Formats: sequence, C-alpha cells, structure tokens
Amino acid sequence: MISRRSLMRTVGVGAVGAAVVSPAGVIAKESALSGKNSEPHQMPTNVTLLSIRHRDGSETLGVKDGDAVIDVRHAAKLLGIGAPLTLDQLLQDGSAVRLAALIAEARSSPTAKPAIVPESGITYGRLFKNPGKIMCVGLNYKRHAQEVNMPIPKQPVLFNKYNNSLAAHNCTIKLPPKEISYKMDYETELLIVIGKTARDVSEADAPKYIAGYCTSHDFSARDLQLETGGQWMIGKTLDDFAPIGPYFVSADLVGDPHNLKLETYVNGEVRQSWKTDDFIFNCYQIVAYISKHWTLAPGDIIFTGTPHGVIVGKPKDQQVWLKAGDRIESRIEKLGTLRFTLA
Repeated sequence: MISRRSLMRTVGVGAVGAAVVSPAGVIAKESALSGKNSEPHQMPTNVTLLSIRHRDGSETLGVKDGDAVIDVRHAAKLLGIGAPLTLDQLLQDGSAVRLAALIAEARSSPTAKPAIVPESGITYGRLFKNPGKIMCVGLNYKRHAQEVNMPIPKQPVLFNKYNNSLAAHNCTIKLPPKEISYKMDYETELLIVIGKTARDVSEADAPKYIAGYCTSHDFSARDLQLETGGQWMIGKTLDDFAPIGPYFVSADLVGDPHNLKLETYVNGEVRQSWKTDDFIFNCYQIVAYISKHWTLAPGDIIFTGTPHGVIVGKPKDQQVWLKAGDRIESRIEKLGTLRFTLA
C-alpha cells in the first residue's frame, strides 16, 4: 500500500518522465477529477502545457508530448485520477504533483490511449482565463525607449490589462470601429507566470517564485494609449488584446530567460527581432519590484515589455498601422510561435 508520504516522494513534480508507481487509487479516493488539491503546493516542472478548446466551448488543459497532446480532462476521466483541468487551477491550487501522476499514468496505461491525440488536430483554447492579476511593464527595452524618444525609466513602468483581453493562439482579433481607434500596433513580449505567493522577495530569490514563461502579445491601440491623456490601460485592454500561447513552458525547461530571441512578423515580414538581454529591468528584478508593492499570487501573469521596431517608433510618414486581414506572428525562442489574425 502506498502511504501519503511515499506518494509525495515517488511522484515528485520532476518525475513526469520517470517510471513511477501508479497513484491512481490513492488520488481518486482523495478528490474528484477536478477537485481541490489536498497536497502541499507545488509548481510544475519539466512540462510544456497548452489549452484545448472543445466543441462544447470548454477550454481544458493539455500536455504537449512530442507531436501529441495528452488531453488531461479525458485522461482523468478514463483513469479515474484527480487532476487540475486548467492551467489557472494547476497554478492556483499548486497541484503539480497530481498532474505529474496523471501524465505518468497516461503514458503507461492502455486505458488512456484515446486521450492522447495529435497536436495538429486540436483547437487551441486560452491558456489563462482567470488569473488574479494581469500586470504589464512598459518601456522595458533600452532601444525601444530610445525609438519612442522617452527617457530610460528608473523604476519599472507598470500598467494592467483585464481578463476580457485574454485570447488564444490562432485567434482572430476583431478591431474596434475606426471612430474608436485605428492606430493598431504590435508588441511581442515574454510573459512571466507566477507559481508561488511572493511578497517582498529579493531579486536573488525571485526565480523561486516563477513557474514558467509564455510567448505573449501586448496588442496596442496607440491613439487610445497616447492621445487620450496618457491612458495606457484603455489602449491595451480592449477585447482579445492579450493573446498568449501556444504554450506554457516550465521555468526549468527555459533556463535563463534573459537571452531569448524575440521576433514579430506581419504578413510574413519581420518587424521586430531582438533579444531579452536588452531588458532595462530583467524578469527577476520585475518580480522583486512588484512584490515590494503588493502580493503576487500563483497564476498571476506579467507582460515584460517589447523590443524596438514597433510602428509608433517609426517616423510619422512611415507609420502604416495594422488593419483587418493582417496576420501576426510572435516568436520567442524555446516558447513557440503565437499566431493571430485581425478582422
């Protein structure tokens, strides 16, 4: 019989790819398939995750496994194993041990075979639907600050988005009427995902609180942002103005987040191409700074700013704003390519 203590040792978060004793019976007795986590809070490691949008409109967690995806909800039902069914739940409940147990069982059990599907056949859902906070850092690349003729900030410039702006990989962003806004601009950004409660943490300790990273896009209406009294939030949080995806990659698989290449393509043409080593405030400094002002909670997300090359940074006679029909790609090394279309 597997004791609770031995289960925790055997099915550690890092043991996703290892041979483990099946904990299905233990976990099934402790919780329903999507019930509250009863184990100590753990951040996910050694995983690349995505969201699957189903025909009924629901969006649930998937695990990228080579070219295939483990449909967590389907696998949990087939195996009778309790598991987090969304990325929000996984992070907020700290239920990485339960996810690791399900992954190990799904890989080894013929019962779960119907829940393992080709990634090419899925529709991507929103990675995040209900984060507690969506925070953004403006002017966080040296050359970007220079191109828009603004001084290098002495502290991180913070603003926010809301949940209505969250959108999925391969989404279509419906642009507002031109009388509301027409100066649409791109901003590929590295997204920090918080995995543990952080309050007044040091820069040195900040990595311990980061669960992982994503490719993200801070889509922007520059006229609303800059021509209505400097209201950054209104220019950044229209519906679907924060596509994220296709993947959440755990921090251990990313390694150093401060040497990643970022690129933006518009209709196949490269517009931005730089690296995160141009940060003014790096990921760890950002987490430490924010945590000194308010508590960061598991599942909170932070957009870290965009490099130079944006439309607003060009001379006015060269500013050709994005329009309906344009296809945008945001690529970040190790994190995948986020795609969306304007309509």
